[in-house]
Amino acid sequence: MSEDSETGEEQESSVSQTYLMDEDLRETRELAEGLLGEVEKVVMGKRPVLELVMTGILAGGNILFEDNPGLAKTLLANTFAGGLGCDFKRVQFTPDLLPADITGIYIFDRKQNEFDFRPGPLFCNILLADEINRAPPKTQAALLEAMQEHQVTIEGHTHKLPQPFITVATQNPIESEGTYPLPDAQLDRFMMKLSVGYPGRPIERAIIVKRMQRQKDDYDVKALASPKKLQQMQASLEKVKVDETIIEYIVEIVTRTREDPRVAVGSSPRGTQSLFKLSRALAVINGRDYVVPDDIKRLAIYTLRHRIILKPEPRIKGVQPEEIISQILQEVEVPTTQGYTD
Repeated sequence: MSEDSETGEEQESSVSQTYLMDEDLRETRELAEGLLGEVEKVVMGKRPVLELVMTGILAGGNILFEDNPGLAKTLLANTFAGGLGCDFKRVQFTPDLLPADITGIYIFDRKQNEFDFRPGPLFCNILLADEINRAPPKTQAALLEAMQEHQVTIEGHTHKLPQPFITVATQNPIESEGTYPLPDAQLDRFMMKLSVGYPGRPIERAIIVKRMQRQKDDYDVKALASPKKLQQMQASLEKVKVDETIIEYIVEIVTRTREDPRVAVGSSPRGTQSLFKLSRALAVINGRDYVVPDDIKRLAIYTLRHRIILKPEPRIKGVQPEEIISQILQEVEVPTTQGYTD
C-alpha cells in the first residue's frame, strides 16, 4: 500500500470519527479550529504552540510563558481573546506594583455615605500578567486566589471574577536582576508552561510581507465566540471518554516524578488533574471524543516541568526537569488501548 493511500485512509478515519462525535463536541472542535485559523493569521508559523494554548483555554487553565522579549506572547494572548470575544486586560508587572493596583480598591462615596468598590484590571475574562516575576511577592500573591478560586477577597468582602477567567503570564528567562522568582505554590497554579520560540527565516520574511500588505500595525481578528460560548465549549469536554488504562498511565507518570532520585519535590495532584483535563481538550481539537496515550505524551512535559524541584546536585550538574519527564515517558509502559470504551 502506498504512503498516499495510507494517509488518505487516516484522513477518512479522522473525518468519520469527527462525524460520529457528540454534537456539542463537534461544535467545540469546529470553533476551536476556526479560532486557531484566526490566530494563525496573526501569529504565523507557530501552529503547535497555538494548539497547546487553545488546549489550555478549553481546559480552563492558567498558562505561563517563559521566553525572550518580542516573541509575540502579548499579541498571542490578545489575539486569542479577540477571537473568543472575551474581555482582555494587560497588566505590566513592575517592582512598585501594589496588590490593589490589580484587584481594585474601595473608595468612599460622599453622596451615598458608603464605600464603593472600584474593580481593578483583574476583573476580565483573559488577564495578561506581563513579566509577572518583576512584581514583589505580595503583589504576586494577590493573584493566587484569583487563579484558583476565580475570586478576590478585599477588606473582608469576596468578589467573584467574570467567567470564564484565565490568567496568561509571561516571564523573561534571560534577566534575573530586579526579579522575584515565582513561589512554588503559584507555579503550581499554572496548568501549562510554554514558550513561543523564534520564527524561522521564511516565517520572519512572511511577517514583514504581511505587514506591508496590511499597511498598519493593528490586526483585524474576527470574534467567533463569546464568554458564554467558551464556557459551553469547556463544559462539553465532560463528554470526552477516558479509559481506565489512560487514567493509570497518567497516575504512573506523575507518581514517578516524585520517586526519581534526582527530584526533591515531584508533581502535585494538581498536576495529575491538569494532565487529565488537558488531554480531553487535546483529544477534541484532534477530532476525537476519547483520549489516547499520544495525547498524554504530547502534554506531559508542558504540564509537569514547572512542578518539579530538583535536588541541589543534579541542578548544579545542569539536569533539566524536561529530561526527567522524557525519561519517565520512555520507561512507563504505554497502554495498548485505543482510548475508546463503548
